[in-house]
Amino acid sequence: MPTSHSRAGVASVCAAALTLSGLLVTGVLAARPAAAADPADYQNVRINEVTSSNDDTVELYNAGSTAVSVSGWKVSDDSFSPQSFSPSSGTIPAGGFVTFDSPKGLGDADKLVLYTAGGTVVDRVEWATGKAKPAMARCGGDGTGAWVTTTKATTFGAPNAPGCPASVPAASRVRINEVTSGDADTVELYNGGTSTVALGAWKYVDGDTSHSPAALSSAAPSATSIPAGGYVTFDSALGLGDNDSLFLVDGNGTTVDSVTWATGGAKPSSERCANGTGWFRTSTTATFGGANSCSGGSGGDGGDTGRLLGGGGALTSGCAPEAPTGTGSAPAGTLAWPGGKDVTIADDVCAFTTSTGPEGRDLSGLAFDPTNPSVLWAAKNKNWLFKLVKSNGKWIPDPSWSATGKQLRFLGGSGEPDSEGLTVGGNGHVYVTSERDNAKNTVPKDTIMEFDPTAAGSTLTPVHQWDMTAQFPQLNTGSKDDANLGFEGVAYVPDGWLTANGWVDPLTGAAYDPANYPLHGSGLFFAGLEWDGTLHAYGLNSDGTFTTFGTIDTGKDSVMDVMFDAGTQRIIATCDNTCGETHTSMKVDSTGAIVPDVTYTNPAVMPVDNLEGFAIAPASTCVDGSREAVWADDGVYGFGPGSSSYGHALYSGTFPC
Repeated sequence: MPTSHSRAGVASVCAAALTLSGLLVTGVLAARPAAAADPADYQNVRINEVTSSNDDTVELYNAGSTAVSVSGWKVSDDSFSPQSFSPSSGTIPAGGFVTFDSPKGLGDADKLVLYTAGGTVVDRVEWATGKAKPAMARCGGDGTGAWVTTTKATTFGAPNAPGCPASVPAASRVRINEVTSGDADTVELYNGGTSTVALGAWKYVDGDTSHSPAALSSAAPSATSIPAGGYVTFDSALGLGDNDSLFLVDGNGTTVDSVTWATGGAKPSSERCANGTGWFRTSTTATFGGANSCSGGSGGDGGDTGRLLGGGGALTSGCAPEAPTGTGSAPAGTLAWPGGKDVTIADDVCAFTTSTGPEGRDLSGLAFDPTNPSVLWAAKNKNWLFKLVKSNGKWIPDPSWSATGKQLRFLGGSGEPDSEGLTVGGNGHVYVTSERDNAKNTVPKDTIMEFDPTAAGSTLTPVHQWDMTAQFPQLNTGSKDDANLGFEGVAYVPDGWLTANGWVDPLTGAAYDPANYPLHGSGLFFAGLEWDGTLHAYGLNSDGTFTTFGTIDTGKDSVMDVMFDAGTQRIIATCDNTCGETHTSMKVDSTGAIVPDVTYTNPAVMPVDNLEGFAIAPASTCVDGSREAVWADDGVYGFGPGSSSYGHALYSGTFPC
């Protein structure tokens, strides 16, 4: 890929093999602290929705991970000087919204510019006749999506979605992809759509409100269009400052994309990671005219949205990534990820290829060994178990246990368990859930199987097995899809936590007393049902029977993994993109019931995929206030074909101690 760029102001248009589907997103440049007059992380605030009728209402969204004060901020349109406004709140929380009525009416063809109290341009949106009636909103991601005219009621103060068109217009798929504010002030555009987009009448402008938009054709005379999957680069005739913005406007006068950076954010270069879709971050190598390298990057606070590191490698034979399915909304009140913003790809490409099915994918449940946190257990849907250890910063199959994983069978050595979730019990054994027998995949078989990981051989059969299928008749419809919505995760929860926190036994109505259940061992098992997001508590008895302690509502539509974290003293129920990539901590409340406590989403740099596995390392591993968190991608899709994360199953980040 090219790593240098001519400073002669000549555009380069390069066709690319990369084809992306779905909605593309815009982001905020990873930034260093802004000038003293500007609040920290101001550049994470985005204009998110506008209507130019009735009250001329504006919505702002905070795409960052820290709250931002909007005290003293102002707005202007195309004909009046900046004026103060009265927001619904003086501070925008991370992932939150504020709304206000524009101090002057917004016209049928107008623009809106947002300023900090110190006069720095934060964001800007411009629209042609009728575009903001009934409303104009970002579609495909709050604060990040493409600007389009909505067709239904506005969603002020809440996430955008209703009224967004099923297919974003071709012009809205063009993205600012890379920027430098150095000697050449170079800009790269990328077309993530599937059709060529004409650029002849397009314009761009920086954050200096005294500048008139410049014609793209004057900076790049040969760039009359941008092909699908292709690039256009040009040198800005307006100059880009150390603390600046860039706004791209189509031939109709409608804003297509924007990016804002604080001091130093675009030196030497800032780029989207992943290419064409991800958040902006500072890079060490410019790649104008080609896919972004996502090398280097700035870390820490000050508005940095994080960076995704690692990846690469070619897909191997038999590795068949799957595009994600089932995207839904996060529960109300979801908070930003509390740990580090950076995430590392933590496995080799297509590392978990096995002999059954279109493999190299389907890594699902994860669990750290609480007595040996250097070991990470992983369940794979097609009846496989992996013991993973770290090597050069990556999780790899432990060659002393099995370099290719061990195949799982049901009790008696038969069948193909659809292994999804796993946990490590108090006896050191690995407990794995199954939704069905993959040899009979239209019939549910919701079981928990106990395996002795020290057993010899390449195939493991259960020491004990508990079958709860009869409790879920709604899954037994003859449909393989319904049969696949059973036990997706499981967590072993010590009796000591249940008694210390005053959990009330639903069977007795009194404080839980483990002595009432002499065959159950030293804790209970909480299985997560994908069907409806409930947890089901069981005592697994040594004689093969089990005790059912009832159902627990997680507040989520689905559950994909469950874990008990001794560090936070919480049961954690995880859901993938079905619930907005979220993790809900469960506590015992004052009545003795287990209830949702707080819900977090994933770090912003992670893909929105079927991330079904989640595990947090024990508190004993804490270093400088953090410990490792690991995610598993059920489809190894990453950001899609051609991206650095495509074909990888594991991601590693940090979580507070």
